[in-house]
Amino acid sequence: MTHNPDDRQIAIVLGAAVWPGGEPSPSLRRRAEHAAKLWQDGMVSAIIGSGGVGKHPPSEAQVIADICRAKGVPEACILQEDKATTTEENLRFSARLLAEHGAVSAVLVTDAYHAPRALLVARRLGMKATASCPKMTGTTWRRVIKAWMREIPALIWYVLHGKGRP
Repeated sequence: MTHNPDDRQIAIVLGAAVWPGGEPSPSLRRRAEHAAKLWQDGMVSAIIGSGGVGKHPPSEAQVIADICRAKGVPEACILQEDKATTTEENLRFSARLLAEHGAVSAVLVTDAYHAPRALLVARRLGMKATASCPKMTGTTWRRVIKAWMREIPALIWYVLHGKGRP
């Protein structure tokens, strides 16, 4: 598939931990590499790396951009939102970049356990979005189960507290 600038569908890679020395966590690497593949396959016209500096620098957005660049995505197709520290901020701040670039929809790139909450927030923000989730490689089943167990109460909290509403 070729890259059609009229498609205006942009991937938003939701940040995850950066480890000491600027190493991406397996989750962050999976997400960024998946977004690069979406671009390579012509499914998105650009990629927004979203996420600020967490426990270790650089920003999650910078690490995402570096991975995408290494996978062949041109600089002109990589955008960075480097302030967000929550899922809501990832989407709220990235929505501005979508609008600035005339995007009609977004593909949220995150792990499957995180996608329901991310889509909830996106819809509440009025964003036309779908999710595309990489395979859970580079992590143990124990960590995957732990992530799902953490995500269930987070989703309930977002629902009850109206996260993502204007």
